[in-house]
Amino acid sequence: MTEPPTADPQTVDVRDDTEASRYEARVGGQLAGTAQYIRTPGLIAFVHTEVDPAYEGHGVGGALVRHSLEEAREQGAAVLAVCPFYAGWISRHPAYRDLLYSEQSRAADGGSR
Repeated sequence: MTEPPTADPQTVDVRDDTEASRYEARVGGQLAGTAQYIRTPGLIAFVHTEVDPAYEGHGVGGALVRHSLEEAREQGAAVLAVCPFYAGWISRHPAYRDLLYSEQSRAADGGSR
């Protein structure tokens, strides 16, 4: 049985496949993980992340999240972390919390009716 290439954030190639509405992570040219999203103007909702079991624990999921959040920041888009992996990752990396979408009602933010 052949071991998969070792993955670290420097060797994981992450790209946005806009036609499939997902980010893809490749290691040594092999598809290692995906992050499915739904995009609307100004908002990107990450709904599902999947990493091939052979690459789990090798930084593939983290590379997917970090890359996609950096792109969201560059585009000025808010992020809705529907996927539990995204939500957990962001909670452990506070530098990305400012990207999280939060809708506040007028009553909650003190606005007028």
